[in-house]
Amino acid sequence: MSKETVSNPNIYPYNVFVDKIEKSLFFRSITVLYGNNASGKSTLLNIIANKLQIEGYEYATCNKYGITPYFTKFVDECSYSLGEDEHGRQIGRLPQRSRYIKSEDILYEIKKIQQEQVLGDGYIYEHIRRGMNKEQIERLKNSDKMRKQMEILKFAQEKYSNGETTLQMLDDYIETDALYLLDEPEVSLSPANQTLLAEKINEMSRFLGCQFIISTHSPFMLATLDAKIYNLDSRELEVVKWADLENVRYFYDFFQRHKKEFEYQIKRSIPMIER
Repeated sequence: MSKETVSNPNIYPYNVFVDKIEKSLFFRSITVLYGNNASGKSTLLNIIANKLQIEGYEYATCNKYGITPYFTKFVDECSYSLGEDEHGRQIGRLPQRSRYIKSEDILYEIKKIQQEQVLGDGYIYEHIRRGMNKEQIERLKNSDKMRKQMEILKFAQEKYSNGETTLQMLDDYIETDALYLLDEPEVSLSPANQTLLAEKINEMSRFLGCQFIISTHSPFMLATLDAKIYNLDSRELEVVKWADLENVRYFYDFFQRHKKEFEYQIKRSIPMIER
């Protein structure tokens, strides 16, 4: 991250990281950026996406304090190294399929699947994104292939819950040997599906050669991911164990306070044995 300072302490994104002592992060195959609201985890993901020019990055403006593009200035002041491959050679460039997937992207995809009138537009857009030219797109619009795909999407619209749609969307988007920045991917997922998603990410990292940088404060994701965890709530950006995090400890303490209620329900569910 940028080590520079600005005179006005309220300028974004300098104000987000002004109190951080550590300014360097080292990423593993799966790295988690943990933090409570306003900790800067989503901001940091977007800074990384902008610096690497990954598909999905968003430009952030800060015009309140004059004409200086402070977000761009901050990004320019950041530096990075891609590290080495398994043979010890310097990596020259990012995989072209790398992508920044934000929580609002996931919610948009869910909304898109729930609206029949935009199913076709979404299907066409995905083919444009993959490089199909204008002539090919026109042929696709009038093809049996598209009509059949629309039927499948309509069926999926009725069949899948929001959580299942999220899991299916990520399955469709993730390709081999690429870097993915995921901003709170657990949005709309039940605890069981959050755990399933984390297990999928572990498998994609291990077997597909993908690297993930994920922002989350979900205890189910944190507990399941085979990840290095940075605590953005700490001044030192400490690397921590999931069970030591404030949000996780809150869950633990909450259920400990209600432990007797769980024990009572367990006793009620045990059948009586007659002598």
